[in-house]
Amino acid sequence: MDPEEYVEAVLSLVERIPEGRVMSYGAIAEVLRDRADGRGSARRVGSIMAHYGGSVPWHRVVAANGRVVPGHEREALRRLRGEGTPLRGDHVDMRAAAWWPPDPR
Repeated sequence: MDPEEYVEAVLSLVERIPEGRVMSYGAIAEVLRDRADGRGSARRVGSIMAHYGGSVPWHRVVAANGRVVPGHEREALRRLRGEGTPLRGDHVDMRAAAWWPPDPR
């Protein structure tokens, strides 16, 4: 998969995250691992979201510890609360809110 296709795959997956649920950058990289040709990582997903994520529900992508997007905490938390996402203070409750797409097999 070329780099542009990987960007599209990340954005497409983020669009599928249901309201009230989240995925971590690392989980997204793991789901797309087979398509990344060895270049997929949580850091790369974060970079893609920073550059191209404005048109998708970016607030549903968080750090593995539930921390929301740095620099956009207030807006992310507002959106997450509005969707009923389980929170613990200013972090997402990952045990309750983490989502994984159904296995396509």
